[in-house]
Amino acid sequence: MLDKQILHALVNDARIPFTKLGGVLGVSEQTVARRYRALRERGIMHVSGQVNAVPLGHARWILRIKSTPDRALRLAESLSRFPDLSWVTLLSTGSEVTCVSRPRSIERRDALLLHTLPRASQVVDVTAHEVMRHFMADEEWPRYRRLFTADQLRALGPPLNRQEVAGPEVQVDLSGEDEAMLAALGRDGRAPYAQIANEIGSTATKVARRMAELVRAGVLYFDLDFATERMGYGVRGALWLQVRPSDLDAVGRGMATHPEIAFVAATTGPTNVMASIICRDITDLYRYVTESLGAFDGITGLEVTPSLRVLKQAQTLLDSARVSPVR
Repeated sequence: MLDKQILHALVNDARIPFTKLGGVLGVSEQTVARRYRALRERGIMHVSGQVNAVPLGHARWILRIKSTPDRALRLAESLSRFPDLSWVTLLSTGSEVTCVSRPRSIERRDALLLHTLPRASQVVDVTAHEVMRHFMADEEWPRYRRLFTADQLRALGPPLNRQEVAGPEVQVDLSGEDEAMLAALGRDGRAPYAQIANEIGSTATKVARRMAELVRAGVLYFDLDFATERMGYGVRGALWLQVRPSDLDAVGRGMATHPEIAFVAATTGPTNVMASIICRDITDLYRYVTESLGAFDGITGLEVTPSLRVLKQAQTLLDSARVSPVR
């Protein structure tokens, strides 16, 4: 149970001091640090700093890319090497790859959507869904909050890793030093301030101050990647829903409360809700579709696409059921 409690604390606040976490859990700082290192070294989880493109004036896209079946895996492997792409997944059809595109400039967006993908010989079709609204969950997956007492939860404090950002009031500009700091946090979201400062030629005080500014602006947030199969979850996939416009907000917010849902958003495109789902097995997936989704009014269409392989998550590659940071 201690490992699960550590994971929840990191989901709640990725940079929580181990001294504080040990006090909340009633164990030593050394015990927390040792268990954390073991989780990382075994490839169970990885903490990374992520860039939210919205305050930078850019959109997030979910791409469905159809390929010739004999070259779909090779396409997915190639896409995994693109720095602007995450959550690269080969679907169970064997001929479709999905990914999330977070381009840091209009030029990089257009290069991918208008040049690179259309010119790839194995690409048959591309559907781009722009994320209009990410429905935030009150508790991020894997939802281990139940393992804490009320006093412990108060001691942990409110979730700090994510916040909803509708759009920039004033667009945030990133300096070269900011980019170097964000790259370091992408490799290790818990890297000490002094280590980052040494890497980018700054000071720990300046790094800490700038990191806090970017978090407040919604540009920087922290995420955890998991080797879900080793945590007992054998089925991952995507749900593509058609929802009546008047019910869109209610369905999205309702799905965000479900323990099986890791991500849900309203999107443009032929379907207007997309969700990532994690279930223990196919029976669990069937129960979710028939019972949880079946309880909603307003859903007029549904496509379920299980994942055959997840090659890249937010900031890690997934191989042999373990996560490894992208270098």
